[in-house]
Amino acid sequence: MAPNLIGPATAPYLPRAASRRPPRQPRLRRRESAPPDLLAGERGTWRKKWTGLLPVALIFPSSYRVATSNLGLQLVYDLLNEHPGVVAERFVLPPPGQPPLSLESGRPLRDFPLICYSLSFEGDTLNLLQMLAAGGISPAAGPGADHRPLIVGGGVAVWMNPEPLAPVTDLFIIGEAEAILPAVLERLVSHGVAAAGREELLRDLATSLPGCYAPRFYTPRYHPDGRLAAMTAAQGLPERIRPVLLEEPEIAGYSRLLSPQAEFSDLFLVELGRGCSRGCRFCAAGFVYRPPRLWSPAAIYAALAQRPPDIKRVGLLGMEMAEPGTLARISEFIEQAGCELSFSSLRADALTPELLRLLAGSGIKTAVLAPDGASERLRRVINKNLTEDEILQAAEALAGSGITTVKLYCMIGLPTEEDDDLQELVVMIGKLRRRLLPLGRARGRLTEIQLSVSSFVPKPWTPFQYHPFAGVTLLRRRLRLLQQELRPEANVRISAESPERAYWQAVLARGDRRLGLALIALAAGQSGNWRRQLLQQGLDPDWYAGRQRAGGELFPWEIIAPGIKPEYLLAEYRRGLKGRSTEACRVASCRRCGVCGG
Repeated sequence: MAPNLIGPATAPYLPRAASRRPPRQPRLRRRESAPPDLLAGERGTWRKKWTGLLPVALIFPSSYRVATSNLGLQLVYDLLNEHPGVVAERFVLPPPGQPPLSLESGRPLRDFPLICYSLSFEGDTLNLLQMLAAGGISPAAGPGADHRPLIVGGGVAVWMNPEPLAPVTDLFIIGEAEAILPAVLERLVSHGVAAAGREELLRDLATSLPGCYAPRFYTPRYHPDGRLAAMTAAQGLPERIRPVLLEEPEIAGYSRLLSPQAEFSDLFLVELGRGCSRGCRFCAAGFVYRPPRLWSPAAIYAALAQRPPDIKRVGLLGMEMAEPGTLARISEFIEQAGCELSFSSLRADALTPELLRLLAGSGIKTAVLAPDGASERLRRVINKNLTEDEILQAAEALAGSGITTVKLYCMIGLPTEEDDDLQELVVMIGKLRRRLLPLGRARGRLTEIQLSVSSFVPKPWTPFQYHPFAGVTLLRRRLRLLQQELRPEANVRISAESPERAYWQAVLARGDRRLGLALIALAAGQSGNWRRQLLQQGLDPDWYAGRQRAGGELFPWEIIAPGIKPEYLLAEYRRGLKGRSTEACRVASCRRCGVCGG
């Protein structure tokens, strides 16, 4: 069932050059009613007097633990407060039944004439809408709602597809914050954000600054079957919005907020680059952040130098895409500084002796490898191109360096997946267990194998955007298959994301403005089965998540123009279905996808 035509309405971290960061001299102010324990021990907090400044609410619609560990939010928090005309305070997801209050002073959302939100994950969309509703903020944007605060949205999730949040957002910032936010902020401070003149302000931003998307000036039109027919821009506005990207920074991204209550407490994070050259066909980061950019060792060393002396754990973001030689030099640098290394995952074919030595010296007991596909055939389909032997050798080398828990990330529901692919994964885990057994016996502690299973979600701007979500019923059955087959294996544990949660994410990822309007009603209503509530509003979730998309169809997210040619994505999808590999990006000479001038 196609959606009802309700009608129009509407990492990663983004670092900044050190030369643009003045010394911080916060002006202290007593917080009014924010819970005193939440910011206890936090370093990097801004507290500024409000007199004569533009108050900005900065929303991250998740828990404090998650929000405070997000480097993108940390950057925007600093960028806002470093402007002499702005005072920015953070809002995170409050406890159930409580209104959102700012962390710094305990003020409500309605006290802020400018609201900015950062959305990193589609699954937080409903949280954002519920926070706005609980804060007394009118959800609908547009000329008739200019009495409410101006709402500006950013983050990689809206960069991928802003349309589900177009009905509530006055202005989207499309691109990397440090490359565009300062200019936007200067315009907002000098002009003001009051209702009078807001239409003129938004039009000026949308026409004069790249990366600014004001959805009220764009009108969607739909085919009778529900597919998008056209997105028409108002006269004088660009037809599509090109993201604004950061060039080589003088200093790589690093932790600006540190808190014992954060998800990564007392861990100093440093970004090695942005994007990824490998082109895994399911991964949005490898496509929306094109061209892939690895920061220079000098920029990374400069970021590492910002580490507080008492913080000894360093987390590197993007290790899976770093060149082995660069990674070896950085590993040696961290080792000489007397620090311990932490990371999200490792590339099985990129382990070096230097890295293994650093792991051994850091006392790390858990390491993560991401095969992603259950079989070698599937890894060719997704362009991961890791062999079983490479995975086994990497896990064995990690266990030999002192790792006592090897975690494997894998997806179910990938295009062309069959039960035989999952059986191959079971066999590989059995081989891995037998190879690690002698190492465990020699040291007196067996190596545990943890299999973390998620469900494939087709994402915008990837070759697999054309492919349907596998469906909850099939995913449940395949998950049970893995659980039953691995249950007899000693020292093997399996954990899994809920297929229902992945289904919800797939709906949000491929949504349009009609879905956005339904989400507003969903956020304002009572809790219950979200699928039933959408059906009651005339929207079929399967139409968004479970439909095979054809080449030539206009997608809602194509209002954004990252430079990738649709024909390239479609060709990559077809290559994937045939199990054909595509080489990694060669930015200096490759012109295949269209981003680098093709």
